[in-house]
Amino acid sequence: MSVMTIGEVKARFSEVLESVRRGKTVIISYGRKREKVAALVPYRRAAASPRPLGLLRGKARCRIAKDFSVTDEQLLGE
Repeated sequence: MSVMTIGEVKARFSEVLESVRRGKTVIISYGRKREKVAALVPYRRAAASPRPLGLLRGKARCRIAKDFSVTDEQLLGE
């Protein structure tokens, strides 16, 4: 894992992507304080990560009815 500023990522973008493709995680920092704001992770790791329900894991379930329908506008509250 390495930490890079936005400027470093922009200047070495192809290298960064190659590094991520090989399995490395790259953390992107921003501003004078170099606050960590994002992480580039290999797609296979991100796509394979299960999404638990957090505090309700094992205590709650979500089932969506087959006839459920919502428009993009309704979902976004527009």
